[in-house]
Amino acid sequence: MNVLTVNDLHLDYGSGASANPILKGVSMHLQRGEVVALLGPSGSGKTTLLRAVAGLESPKAGTIDIGERRVFDGARKLELPAEERNLGLVFQSYALWPHKTVADNVAYGLKLRRMGSSEIAAKVKEVLAQLGLGHLGERFPHQLSGGQQQRVAIARALVYNPPVILLDEPLSNLDAKLREEARAFLRELIVRLGLSALMVTHDQAEAMAISDRILLLNNGKIEQQGTPQSMYEAPDTLFTAEFMGSNNRLPAQVVQRSGAGARVRVEGRELNATVRSMDAAADAKALIRVEEVRIGRTPVDNGIQLPLSTCMYLGDRWECLFKSGESSVRAYSKGRIDPGNYWLEMPAEKLWVF
Repeated sequence: MNVLTVNDLHLDYGSGASANPILKGVSMHLQRGEVVALLGPSGSGKTTLLRAVAGLESPKAGTIDIGERRVFDGARKLELPAEERNLGLVFQSYALWPHKTVADNVAYGLKLRRMGSSEIAAKVKEVLAQLGLGHLGERFPHQLSGGQQQRVAIARALVYNPPVILLDEPLSNLDAKLREEARAFLRELIVRLGLSALMVTHDQAEAMAISDRILLLNNGKIEQQGTPQSMYEAPDTLFTAEFMGSNNRLPAQVVQRSGAGARVRVEGRELNATVRSMDAAADAKALIRVEEVRIGRTPVDNGIQLPLSTCMYLGDRWECLFKSGESSVRAYSKGRIDPGNYWLEMPAEKLWVF
């Protein structure tokens, strides 16, 4: 069952001739117990879509349904205010009241709903315990770490059991190490409580780790959607392939094509490749993930030879850059390698042509 349905949503900033279209006919759905990540570069429309669902932005056309209840209908001029949509919101800044305790911050929404004090206390105690905050109820936000503040913001969004929780860049204020820990915590929490969540992020690793499905937005439209694995391993477009991973992009000329297979000329050598875009032109773009390039000293059939330029230590591996003139290829190695020329093998099924 869908807990959220968006159909053909259009939203502009400004009006008349100066109108700037932000959402250009976006349709999506969120099923019960599912986490969908809105992913894309700055300006793609992901945050605007989230805010439109929340009732914080006014679309121009389309519909938004929460469960079986319509909250926006452009044709009928129907637009329920944010407070009547009963959605849980977690903002990038957390937006905690600095003068209220953790318990009072979490209870704030329940007090606005005029719930009884004993029921409020029970619900606050329950949600704080679920998020590992039970011992921090009487502290103030400035007495908490960034990760604890984030949990308080999530507790405040969950306390009245909303049908959908909306997360706007929920981990972006945390440092790198804490961000990884919070990512694991957030995914575990979502699964344990069976939450339905719509999350905005610009971090593809974060989207893949937390979500069940990714919607990649590009210039106000959905470029591609699917499971994290399908988006990473089977991109439909060059934009999706480049956004979803760390890649080598190579100038290539298609010299022969047969169905999904192709022969491409790269650095004067003909290589076997896989066609990912059906409208790939003769002067196509060839792309291969950095982790798929295999480094060797002996000649290979499906590869090119380049000299080593430099190596960078990443902790669990080395990232090696091979460069000659305008051509450069990055690849990973378990150890540091010596200067010299190397053969860089590119498996045909991993060398994509767009």
